[in-house]
Amino acid sequence: MYLVTAREMQTMDRLTIESYGIPGRVLMENAGRGATQFLMRTFSDQLAQGVGVIAGRGNNGGDGFVMARYLAQKEIAVTVYLLAEKMEVRGDADANLRLLAPLGIPVIEIPDSDSFLKRRSAMRQAGIWLDAIFGTGLKSDVKGYFKDVIDFINSLNKPVFAVDIPSGLNSDTGQPCGTCIRAEATATFGFAKTGHLIFPGAAYTGKLEIVDIGIPRHIVETVAPQQYLLTPDIIGNYIGPRPADAHKGRTGHVLVVAGSPGKTGAAAMTAMSAVRSGAGLVTLGIPRSLNPVLETQVLEAMTFPLPETHAGALGESAGDVIINLADGKNCLAIGPGLGQSPEIQNLMRRIITTAALPLVIDADGINNLAGQVRILREANAPVVLTPHPGEMARLMDTSVGAVQKDRIHSARSFAADFKVHLILKGARTLIAHPDGRIYINPTGNSGMASGGMGDVLTGIIAGLIAQGLPPESAAHAGVYLHGAAADRLAQTIGPFGFLASEVMHTIPGEIGKLLRFQDQSARSS
Repeated sequence: MYLVTAREMQTMDRLTIESYGIPGRVLMENAGRGATQFLMRTFSDQLAQGVGVIAGRGNNGGDGFVMARYLAQKEIAVTVYLLAEKMEVRGDADANLRLLAPLGIPVIEIPDSDSFLKRRSAMRQAGIWLDAIFGTGLKSDVKGYFKDVIDFINSLNKPVFAVDIPSGLNSDTGQPCGTCIRAEATATFGFAKTGHLIFPGAAYTGKLEIVDIGIPRHIVETVAPQQYLLTPDIIGNYIGPRPADAHKGRTGHVLVVAGSPGKTGAAAMTAMSAVRSGAGLVTLGIPRSLNPVLETQVLEAMTFPLPETHAGALGESAGDVIINLADGKNCLAIGPGLGQSPEIQNLMRRIITTAALPLVIDADGINNLAGQVRILREANAPVVLTPHPGEMARLMDTSVGAVQKDRIHSARSFAADFKVHLILKGARTLIAHPDGRIYINPTGNSGMASGGMGDVLTGIIAGLIAQGLPPESAAHAGVYLHGAAADRLAQTIGPFGFLASEVMHTIPGEIGKLLRFQDQSARSS
């Protein structure tokens, strides 16, 4: 499913008008009509209390004027509060504004702070608000009395329905521009915008519905958006039923290099998650002194004791052994619980530049790359990185706040620069690819904010690669299934308190659910 930036959506609108001769007013009419239908389905009880439309002077306000007209035709009391003078409204928005007077729809001009203060008391009477102040093009912070109006609407504790995007929300980054309408529902036009789906934008957007306004498919393909939402249809294309004669020698062999004193759990969960995702064989390479401990934890995986330092962690001396051990394997997962030291940094450099099989690098594997990320450009095989925001900040030598301020740009620029598949974890995890494409994952929940979840994800992705999925597809499927398993637990156990190991055990069930969905889709097509 495509997601678009503000510029991509503007280009689609322009090309539709110029190339197909579809007037902008028709697009506005389609938008307003479809949004009204969604509004009436969602807030049928509140509409009888009266609707206030808070509108700007641009096309977003024009969409609001169309909605006001449709509501009035349904005999719903509606009042438009225009944050401008009528003479300032232009184009298609002006044409729709002029249609309100014949229907007896009040339009109250509020062009400045003084007029706003005079109208506040009357504005409190509306039962529900339509937000049509700003559209998707907003980039700068909301200031002045516009900020006061948005803060006032939010303070009323009345339902708010946003037209296209909550006013004040950056449609590309999902960040509020100083202040932002908090909507319970949003009708967006043509395609969802990236800011609707990533946090904190998703929290401001509320329930989202996409209204088809008539953008031709050819126009979409011409613009070719580079953002996507992961869906069961996409993931179903990656994972299919196994042949009846499958055996462990044909379902992939994962090598996991992980663990250090005090961090054996990370190594164990990564190895067992690879098994749970369907890998036929898993070998866990750990520091020699930890082998007796791990042998009792990973009954279904093999262990291999590796040379260790005096501190009991892996060092440079393990490099040759790991490279030899990787021969004949299908994927190498490295990093969970590995520890940090100059020796491990050198080990990571050796493996990245030498190993001839796909690498999944997580946790301390990532932390040991801080300050030497240029090594990724010398990788001998495809690389999947799975940082959380703190690890991403260390990779980029910046702050967590800078990463989170524009997660899409952070992930996209790093993946393109270093030619890796990058999974930026967090609410609505992002997967970025070297060619600039970004995928947003809708599964997962706040119950995943506990230790070990990343180790499980690393194992799942490695297991899927070992079974033959390209690293890109394995990243998509692994992230989606990981979140879906946690969603299942949140429904059956509780919203939080479930364990990473329980997510791991739930993965086969989610794979089965995906296969059933795929089968049902095939039957219905």
